[in-house]
Amino acid sequence: MEILEIEEKEQLQREAAAARLRAIADALERHNGLTLERNGKRIEVRVPDRVELELEIEVEDDGGSIEIELSW
Repeated sequence: MEILEIEEKEQLQREAAAARLRAIADALERHNGLTLERNGKRIEVRVPDRVELELEIEVEDDGGSIEIELSW
């Protein structure tokens, strides 16, 4: 049973996207998880010490994508 799913998509400058990734990485390293605020609610996601990291890179003539997924 799925308890929570949040999916977001937005256009950012490359530097802003890098800053967002750094903030996520810092939260995982320092606080062992993420704290999100959505619709006036605070959501804390605790992440265990060991995770599976999946990295997928696609490059095509008309664009590309980098997908990073952590699962546990």
